[in-house]
Amino acid sequence: MAISIAHLGPSGTYAETAALQYATWLAQTTGQEAQLCPYLSIALSLRAVAEGEVAVAVVPVENSTEGSVPMTLDGLWQFGNLQIQWALVLPISHALLSYATAIETIQTVYSHPQALAQCQGWLEKFLPAAQLMPTNSTTEALQQLGADPTIAAVSSKRAAQLYNLPILADAINDQPDNCTRFWVLSQQPSPGGRHTSLAFTVHDLPGSLVKPLQVFASSGLNLSRIESRPTKRSLGDYLFFIDVEADARKTAVKTALAQLANSTETLKVFGSYDLLPASGDES
Repeated sequence: MAISIAHLGPSGTYAETAALQYATWLAQTTGQEAQLCPYLSIALSLRAVAEGEVAVAVVPVENSTEGSVPMTLDGLWQFGNLQIQWALVLPISHALLSYATAIETIQTVYSHPQALAQCQGWLEKFLPAAQLMPTNSTTEALQQLGADPTIAAVSSKRAAQLYNLPILADAINDQPDNCTRFWVLSQQPSPGGRHTSLAFTVHDLPGSLVKPLQVFASSGLNLSRIESRPTKRSLGDYLFFIDVEADARKTAVKTALAQLANSTETLKVFGSYDLLPASGDES
């Protein structure tokens, strides 16, 4: 039976490319086939796996240019029953798709907010007067094109090929090494690995954040990422997401996590995992 994999759709998104990369690796290592299931938002992808509608979700968590993807972090905290199985990094190269014969005729550019932000410098230079319109995904934007030469969309070369659309400009992202980290999530226990991700809230007391950070420092554990997100309970109330370069199955890490539980209000460990081997760039 094929494993069902949720991802942000419609077909042609970078999330689908990441899901295909995971599906290919799965077939090569286990022989298991996969069925890709596109959803209209990251939140719906997460809900699908959290409620058992699909087995796995592949979602973006962090971009090298624009930072974290809030919808992924918020959903992971909200559902609470998801574990990270793998991480994978996908190079991201954006293209400008349009029926326009010249860039100067474009008045409106559609795309996902992350894609627009990753191309902000290019858009300001070549399309300073164009209106930027956010969409749920880079391929949802393509539905706006029609044959209107005043409209463009930021998407991928792969999407252009899938939908038979003309590419007006290629590699328009501001940073040539632009890439996005994705997580493979399911309800299954995490397999273990060199990276551990967790989140916690703290009591509203002086020094409340220092204590959990001291746990990592005294245990000799290196943090590769820490950031805050609002708990949505009240203004100024935050939760903290942390990536640790260690495996939660190791005794020292287990001890540190036990101490961390005593130093926080709520602690959620999303599992330990490894990075899938790269399989070429996205273009």
